[in-house]
Amino acid sequence: MIDFRSDTVTRPTPEMREAMASAEVGDDVYGDDPTVNSLQAYAAQRLGFEAALFTATGTQANLLAIMSHCGRGDEYLCGQSAHNYKYEGGGAAVLGSVQPQPIENEPDGSIDLEKARAAIKADDFHFAVTRLLSLENTIGGKVLPLEYQAQARAFCDEHGLLLHLDGARVFNAAVKSNCDVTEITRHYDSVSVCLSKGLGAPVGSLLLGSESFIKRATRLRKMVGGGMRQAGILAAAGRIALERGPLRLLEDHENAEYLSNGLAKIPELEVNPASTQTNIVYARCKAGGASQLKDYLAEQGILITAGDPIRFVTHQDVSREDVDMLLTAIRQFYPS
Repeated sequence: MIDFRSDTVTRPTPEMREAMASAEVGDDVYGDDPTVNSLQAYAAQRLGFEAALFTATGTQANLLAIMSHCGRGDEYLCGQSAHNYKYEGGGAAVLGSVQPQPIENEPDGSIDLEKARAAIKADDFHFAVTRLLSLENTIGGKVLPLEYQAQARAFCDEHGLLLHLDGARVFNAAVKSNCDVTEITRHYDSVSVCLSKGLGAPVGSLLLGSESFIKRATRLRKMVGGGMRQAGILAAAGRIALERGPLRLLEDHENAEYLSNGLAKIPELEVNPASTQTNIVYARCKAGGASQLKDYLAEQGILITAGDPIRFVTHQDVSREDVDMLLTAIRQFYPS
Protein backbone atom coordinates (compact mmCIF):
# COMPACT_ATOMS: atom_id res chain seq x y z
CA MET A 1 0.00 0.00 0.00
CA ILE A 2 1.12 3.54 -0.80
CA ASP A 3 0.27 5.59 2.26
CA PHE A 4 -0.42 9.34 2.04
CA ARG A 5 -2.27 9.59 5.38
CA SER A 6 0.65 10.97 7.40
CA ASP A 7 4.43 10.99 7.73
CA THR A 8 3.94 8.99 10.96
CA VAL A 9 3.45 5.84 8.86
CA THR A 10 7.10 5.57 7.78
CA ARG A 11 8.80 2.23 8.31
CA PRO A 12 12.28 1.96 9.85
CA THR A 13 15.09 1.70 7.33
CA PRO A 14 17.37 -1.38 7.20
CA GLU A 15 20.06 0.71 8.91
CA MET A 16 17.65 1.51 11.73
CA ARG A 17 16.62 -2.12 12.14
CA GLU A 18 20.25 -3.22 12.34
CA ALA A 19 21.04 -0.51 14.89
CA MET A 20 18.03 -1.47 16.97
CA ALA A 21 19.01 -5.14 16.96
CA SER A 22 22.53 -4.42 18.18
CA ALA A 23 21.86 -1.44 20.46
CA GLU A 24 23.67 -1.33 23.78
CA VAL A 25 21.01 -0.90 26.46
CA GLY A 26 20.54 -0.29 30.17
CA ASP A 27 17.71 0.84 32.39
CA ASP A 28 16.81 4.37 31.31
CA VAL A 29 14.75 5.02 34.45
CA TYR A 30 18.04 4.68 36.34
CA GLY A 31 19.65 6.88 33.68
CA ASP A 32 22.08 4.20 32.57
CA ASP A 33 20.95 3.34 29.04
CA PRO A 34 24.00 4.44 27.02
CA THR A 35 22.15 4.62 23.70
CA VAL A 36 19.43 6.85 25.16
CA ASN A 37 22.04 9.01 26.86
CA SER A 38 23.98 9.35 23.61
CA LEU A 39 20.85 10.38 21.69
CA GLN A 40 19.92 12.95 24.33
CA ALA A 41 23.40 14.44 24.41
CA TYR A 42 23.60 14.60 20.62
CA ALA A 43 20.12 16.14 20.35
CA ALA A 44 20.92 18.83 22.91
CA GLN A 45 24.10 19.75 21.06
CA ARG A 46 22.47 19.63 17.64
CA LEU A 47 19.53 21.84 18.56
CA GLY A 48 21.42 24.23 20.83
CA PHE A 49 20.14 23.36 24.31
CA GLU A 50 21.69 22.32 27.61
CA ALA A 51 19.79 19.04 27.86
CA ALA A 52 17.30 16.75 26.15
CA LEU A 53 14.84 14.04 27.16
CA PHE A 54 13.75 11.05 25.05
CA THR A 55 9.97 10.57 25.24
CA ALA A 56 7.53 7.99 23.91
CA THR A 57 5.54 10.45 21.79
CA GLY A 58 5.22 14.06 20.73
CA THR A 59 2.06 14.33 22.80
CA GLN A 60 4.03 13.28 25.86
CA ALA A 61 6.84 15.74 25.07
CA ASN A 62 4.39 18.64 24.76
CA LEU A 63 2.56 17.61 27.93
CA LEU A 64 5.82 17.47 29.89
CA ALA A 65 6.82 20.88 28.53
CA ILE A 66 3.58 22.56 29.56
CA MET A 67 3.54 20.89 32.98
CA SER A 68 7.21 21.76 33.56
CA HIS A 69 6.65 25.41 32.70
CA CYS A 70 3.25 25.84 34.37
CA GLY A 71 1.73 24.89 37.69
CA ARG A 72 -1.84 24.00 38.65
CA GLY A 73 -4.10 26.95 37.95
CA ASP A 74 -1.69 28.55 35.47
CA GLU A 75 -2.49 28.96 31.78
CA TYR A 76 -0.71 28.82 28.46
CA LEU A 77 -1.51 30.78 25.30
CA CYS A 78 -1.67 28.77 22.08
CA GLY A 79 -3.24 28.71 18.65
CA GLN A 80 -6.79 27.54 18.11
CA SER A 81 -5.35 25.00 15.65
CA ALA A 82 -2.38 24.04 17.82
CA HIS A 83 -1.77 20.32 18.09
CA ASN A 84 -1.16 20.52 21.85
CA TYR A 85 -4.54 22.21 22.25
CA LYS A 86 -6.74 20.48 19.70
CA TYR A 87 -5.33 17.00 19.12
CA GLU A 88 -3.71 15.84 22.36
CA GLY A 89 -6.73 14.86 24.41
CA GLY A 90 -6.75 17.97 26.59
CA GLY A 91 -3.82 16.51 28.51
CA ALA A 92 -2.49 19.78 29.91
CA ALA A 93 -5.88 20.52 31.48
CA VAL A 94 -6.72 16.95 32.50
CA LEU A 95 -3.34 15.89 33.88
CA GLY A 96 -1.66 19.20 34.67
CA SER A 97 -4.61 21.40 35.68
CA VAL A 98 -3.15 23.97 33.26
CA GLN A 99 -5.72 26.07 31.45
CA PRO A 100 -5.26 26.58 27.71
CA GLN A 101 -6.15 29.99 26.28
CA PRO A 102 -6.55 29.44 22.53
CA ILE A 103 -6.19 32.32 20.08
CA GLU A 104 -7.29 32.09 16.46
CA ASN A 105 -4.36 31.32 14.20
CA GLU A 106 -3.63 33.72 11.37
CA PRO A 107 -3.72 32.35 7.80
CA ASP A 108 0.06 31.81 7.89
CA GLY A 109 -0.22 29.77 11.10
CA SER A 110 1.13 32.47 13.40
CA ILE A 111 -0.60 34.01 16.41
CA ASP A 112 -1.19 37.76 16.26
CA LEU A 113 0.95 39.03 19.11
CA GLU A 114 -1.46 41.88 19.80
CA LYS A 115 -4.21 39.33 20.32
CA ALA A 116 -1.85 37.39 22.55
CA ARG A 117 -1.15 40.56 24.52
CA ALA A 118 -4.88 41.06 25.06
CA ALA A 119 -5.22 37.48 26.27
CA ILE A 120 -2.63 37.82 29.05
CA LYS A 121 -4.51 37.87 32.33
CA ALA A 122 -4.25 40.71 34.81
CA ASP A 123 -2.70 40.10 38.23
CA ASP A 124 -6.07 39.36 39.81
CA PHE A 125 -7.06 36.28 41.80
CA HIS A 126 -10.12 35.83 39.60
CA PHE A 127 -7.88 34.72 36.73
CA ALA A 128 -5.47 31.96 35.92
CA VAL A 129 -1.83 33.12 35.82
CA THR A 130 -0.53 33.38 32.25
CA ARG A 131 2.88 31.67 32.17
CA LEU A 132 3.60 30.43 28.67
CA LEU A 133 3.17 31.07 24.95
CA SER A 134 3.24 27.93 22.81
CA LEU A 135 3.85 28.11 19.05
CA GLU A 136 3.96 25.37 16.42
CA ASN A 137 6.35 25.20 13.45
CA THR A 138 5.45 23.83 11.02
CA ILE A 139 1.69 24.12 11.56
CA GLY A 140 -0.57 22.57 8.95
CA GLY A 141 2.51 22.37 6.76
CA LYS A 142 3.11 26.13 6.98
CA VAL A 143 6.39 27.63 8.16
CA LEU A 144 6.58 30.45 10.68
CA PRO A 145 8.92 33.22 9.45
CA LEU A 146 12.18 33.61 11.35
CA GLU A 147 11.43 37.29 11.94
CA TYR A 148 8.08 36.44 13.53
CA GLN A 149 9.72 33.98 15.91
CA ALA A 150 12.22 36.65 16.97
CA GLN A 151 9.28 38.97 17.61
CA ALA A 152 7.57 36.28 19.69
CA ARG A 153 10.73 35.93 21.79
CA ALA A 154 10.83 39.67 22.41
CA PHE A 155 7.11 39.64 23.23
CA CYS A 156 7.59 36.93 25.84
CA ASP A 157 10.57 38.71 27.35
CA GLU A 158 8.53 41.91 27.58
CA HIS A 159 5.67 40.18 29.39
CA GLY A 160 7.61 37.72 31.52
CA LEU A 161 6.35 34.67 29.64
CA LEU A 162 8.14 31.46 28.72
CA LEU A 163 8.12 30.33 25.08
CA HIS A 164 7.64 26.72 23.94
CA LEU A 165 7.80 25.36 20.40
CA ASP A 166 5.90 22.31 19.28
CA GLY A 167 8.55 21.50 16.70
CA ALA A 168 7.27 18.11 15.64
CA ARG A 169 8.30 19.06 12.09
CA VAL A 170 10.84 21.76 12.94
CA PHE A 171 13.40 20.26 10.56
CA ASN A 172 10.89 20.66 7.71
CA ALA A 173 10.65 24.31 8.75
CA ALA A 174 14.43 24.66 8.72
CA VAL A 175 14.71 23.12 5.25
CA LYS A 176 12.04 25.43 3.86
CA SER A 177 13.61 28.44 5.60
CA ASN A 178 17.03 27.44 4.21
CA CYS A 179 18.62 27.76 7.63
CA ASP A 180 20.16 25.61 10.31
CA VAL A 181 17.59 24.38 12.80
CA THR A 182 19.30 26.35 15.57
CA GLU A 183 18.27 29.58 13.84
CA ILE A 184 14.75 28.55 14.85
CA THR A 185 15.30 26.86 18.19
CA ARG A 186 17.43 29.65 19.66
CA HIS A 187 14.29 31.72 20.25
CA TYR A 188 12.64 29.17 22.57
CA ASP A 189 12.89 28.09 26.18
CA SER A 190 11.86 24.57 25.18
CA VAL A 191 11.29 22.64 21.98
CA SER A 192 9.69 19.27 21.23
CA VAL A 193 10.86 17.37 18.15
CA CYS A 194 9.20 14.28 16.67
CA LEU A 195 11.57 11.58 15.47
CA SER A 196 8.81 9.40 14.01
CA LYS A 197 7.34 11.76 11.42
CA GLY A 198 9.41 12.92 8.46
CA LEU A 199 12.69 11.94 10.13
CA GLY A 200 11.58 8.32 9.83
CA ALA A 201 12.11 6.68 13.24
CA PRO A 202 9.53 4.08 14.30
CA VAL A 203 8.89 5.60 17.75
CA GLY A 204 9.83 8.57 19.86
CA SER A 205 10.19 12.30 20.34
CA LEU A 206 12.58 14.62 22.14
CA LEU A 207 12.04 17.47 24.56
CA LEU A 208 14.84 20.04 24.84
CA GLY A 209 15.55 22.85 27.29
CA SER A 210 17.74 23.89 30.19
CA GLU A 211 19.21 21.38 32.66
CA SER A 212 16.73 22.40 35.37
CA PHE A 213 13.79 22.23 32.96
CA ILE A 214 14.71 18.73 31.77
CA LYS A 215 15.15 17.62 35.39
CA ARG A 216 11.55 18.66 36.09
CA ALA A 217 10.36 17.03 32.86
CA THR A 218 12.13 13.77 33.72
CA ARG A 219 10.29 13.60 37.03
CA LEU A 220 7.00 14.27 35.29
CA ARG A 221 7.76 11.69 32.60
CA LYS A 222 7.99 9.06 35.33
CA MET A 223 4.74 10.34 36.85
CA VAL A 224 2.80 9.90 33.61
CA GLY A 225 4.21 6.45 32.94
CA GLY A 226 6.90 7.40 30.46
CA GLY A 227 9.85 5.48 31.94
CA MET A 228 10.67 2.99 29.18
CA ARG A 229 13.53 0.98 30.77
CA GLN A 230 15.69 -0.53 27.96
CA ALA A 231 14.67 2.21 25.55
CA GLY A 232 18.01 2.19 23.75
CA ILE A 233 16.46 -0.17 21.21
CA LEU A 234 14.23 2.74 20.16
CA ALA A 235 16.82 5.47 20.71
CA ALA A 236 19.20 3.74 18.29
CA ALA A 237 16.75 4.33 15.46
CA GLY A 238 16.05 7.82 16.77
CA ARG A 239 19.73 8.76 16.54
CA ILE A 240 19.85 7.70 12.89
CA ALA A 241 16.63 9.61 12.22
CA LEU A 242 18.05 12.76 13.79
CA GLU A 243 21.33 12.50 11.89
CA ARG A 244 20.09 11.35 8.50
CA GLY A 245 16.43 12.35 8.33
CA PRO A 246 16.86 16.10 7.82
CA LEU A 247 19.15 15.51 4.84
CA ARG A 248 16.34 14.07 2.73
CA LEU A 249 13.35 16.26 3.69
CA LEU A 250 13.79 18.45 0.62
CA GLU A 251 12.79 15.46 -1.48
CA ASP A 252 9.50 15.22 0.44
CA HIS A 253 8.88 18.92 -0.13
CA GLU A 254 9.54 18.58 -3.85
CA ASN A 255 7.21 15.59 -4.08
CA ALA A 256 4.50 17.54 -2.25
CA GLU A 257 4.90 20.47 -4.64
CA TYR A 258 4.69 18.09 -7.59
CA LEU A 259 1.56 16.50 -6.11
CA SER A 260 -0.03 19.88 -5.43
CA ASN A 261 0.53 21.04 -9.00
CA GLY A 262 -0.86 17.77 -10.34
CA LEU A 263 -3.98 17.89 -8.17
CA ALA A 264 -4.61 21.49 -9.22
CA LYS A 265 -5.05 20.28 -12.81
CA ILE A 266 -7.96 18.01 -11.83
CA PRO A 267 -11.14 20.12 -12.29
CA GLU A 268 -13.10 18.32 -9.58
CA LEU A 269 -10.59 19.31 -6.89
CA GLU A 270 -9.89 22.66 -5.27
CA VAL A 271 -6.16 23.07 -4.59
CA ASN A 272 -3.92 26.08 -4.08
CA PRO A 273 -0.36 25.02 -5.00
CA ALA A 274 1.04 28.27 -3.58
CA SER A 275 -0.05 27.15 -0.09
CA THR A 276 2.09 23.99 -0.22
CA GLN A 277 5.26 24.92 1.63
CA THR A 278 6.59 21.65 3.00
CA ASN A 279 5.36 18.03 2.85
CA ILE A 280 1.61 18.54 3.36
CA VAL A 281 -0.94 19.15 0.60
CA TYR A 282 -4.61 20.02 1.07
CA ALA A 283 -7.33 19.42 -1.51
CA ARG A 284 -11.10 19.78 -1.39
CA CYS A 285 -13.54 17.73 -3.41
CA LYS A 286 -15.73 20.43 -4.95
CA ALA A 287 -18.82 18.22 -5.09
CA GLY A 288 -18.06 16.19 -1.98
CA GLY A 289 -17.34 12.49 -2.26
CA ALA A 290 -14.10 12.36 -0.27
CA SER A 291 -15.16 9.09 1.37
CA GLN A 292 -15.93 7.52 -1.99
CA LEU A 293 -12.56 8.69 -3.31
CA LYS A 294 -10.84 7.18 -0.28
CA ASP A 295 -12.56 3.82 -0.83
CA TYR A 296 -11.70 3.83 -4.54
CA LEU A 297 -8.05 4.63 -3.89
CA ALA A 298 -7.84 1.87 -1.27
CA GLU A 299 -8.92 -0.58 -3.97
CA GLN A 300 -5.97 0.69 -6.03
CA GLY A 301 -3.55 0.15 -3.14
CA ILE A 302 -3.40 3.80 -2.03
CA LEU A 303 -4.32 5.03 1.45
CA ILE A 304 -5.64 8.53 2.23
CA THR A 305 -7.75 10.02 5.01
CA ALA A 306 -11.12 11.35 3.88
CA GLY A 307 -11.60 14.88 5.13
CA ASP A 308 -12.69 18.34 4.12
CA PRO A 309 -10.10 19.12 3.01
CA ILE A 310 -8.22 15.91 2.31
CA ARG A 311 -4.67 16.03 3.67
CA PHE A 312 -1.96 14.29 1.65
CA VAL A 313 1.45 13.89 3.31
CA THR A 314 4.69 12.94 1.57
CA HIS A 315 7.52 11.12 3.36
CA GLN A 316 10.44 8.75 2.87
CA ASP A 317 8.23 5.84 1.81
CA VAL A 318 6.55 7.87 -0.97
CA SER A 319 8.44 8.20 -4.26
CA ARG A 320 7.79 10.41 -7.27
CA GLU A 321 6.42 7.31 -9.00
CA ASP A 322 3.99 6.80 -6.12
CA VAL A 323 2.77 10.38 -6.53
CA ASP A 324 2.18 9.71 -10.23
CA MET A 325 0.20 6.59 -9.36
CA LEU A 326 -1.96 8.62 -6.98
CA LEU A 327 -2.62 11.31 -9.58
CA THR A 328 -3.50 8.71 -12.21
CA ALA A 329 -5.89 6.93 -9.86
CA ILE A 330 -7.68 10.18 -8.93
CA ARG A 331 -8.08 11.09 -12.59
CA GLN A 332 -9.60 7.67 -13.20
CA PHE A 333 -12.02 8.23 -10.33
CA TYR A 334 -13.23 11.41 -12.04
CA PRO A 335 -14.02 10.33 -15.62
CA SER A 336 -14.06 13.23 -18.09
